[in-house]
Amino acid sequence: MIVKSMPNLVLAGDIGGTKALIGAFEPAPVRPRRRFARAYGTHDHPELPAIIETFMRDAGITREAIGAACFGVAGPVIDEAADLTNVPWRIDAREITRAFGFPGVRLLNDLVAMAYSVPVLEPSELHVLQAGVANATGNIAIIAAGTGLGEGMLHNIGGRWVAAPTEAGHSDFAARTEREIALMRDLTQRYGRADNEHVISGRGLINIHRVAHREPCLAVKDLAAPSAAALISLAGLDRTCPGCVETLDLFVEAYGAETGNLALRSVATGGVFVGGGIAPKILPAIVEGSFIKAFNAKPPLDAMLRAMPVSVILNDEAGLLGAAVFANSI
Repeated sequence: MIVKSMPNLVLAGDIGGTKALIGAFEPAPVRPRRRFARAYGTHDHPELPAIIETFMRDAGITREAIGAACFGVAGPVIDEAADLTNVPWRIDAREITRAFGFPGVRLLNDLVAMAYSVPVLEPSELHVLQAGVANATGNIAIIAAGTGLGEGMLHNIGGRWVAAPTEAGHSDFAARTEREIALMRDLTQRYGRADNEHVISGRGLINIHRVAHREPCLAVKDLAAPSAAALISLAGLDRTCPGCVETLDLFVEAYGAETGNLALRSVATGGVFVGGGIAPKILPAIVEGSFIKAFNAKPPLDAMLRAMPVSVILNDEAGLLGAAVFANSI
């Protein structure tokens, strides 16, 4: 429990399509110290201020104790406001300031928030997929699949890290193989177009599942169930259902290929980091090799990609930590 009188705490949030993670941090020169954090179901609340109010009560924190606040949100942030992509919410930093009186409230795209965590992550919080050789002055790329797909960049500008948002998760899906072309056709018929998030996300696993199964699925009876994507992944990892194995294989290859696309777009010689909720859960499938093979298959620049370090972020609070790092700098 947080001591109520503790002053100048940093309030941080990672607001996603499924859960909202809120935390209180004690300021520190490099990496703020996490004092209390809790996750809340995003769809269980009408708006972000209701979650903040609940968190403050759960943590025993007074409004006066907050010295700065920053929230990473799953959607484009324009003029300190955002309409979330997968939740019917509009979040406005000015409204949060008026409601709580916090000084220095900022909103960041969720991948921008995650990006700010990368320079302070410990080696134990990463799983290296490709060692590469990091260029100390190079850019960094971050991609994260979960409820949706987010992509971001961390630019090295004069020795200072500056994160840049993207909405590349909604850019067009680039099919590379015959089975991906079949998937793209199905997605185009279903949605009118095929974007990356239709493939590389929890919903993507379900979309791929529909195309990959030539026979009835042995693992998932109801694709509308909240647990469907997790069950598909588990059956693919355990190899208990041939269709789920193919689903997971296609997902991993598409994930690796799009990660390579982002690495090219950002010239990420400083490293590439794979975050989000899905990658750690399917890590055995990712380390098997098809992810990195698809990542590197970009001639004529495949040699540049093979030199890039690629790691999976294991810290499931990286987005929250990054929001705290940014708030700590306000």
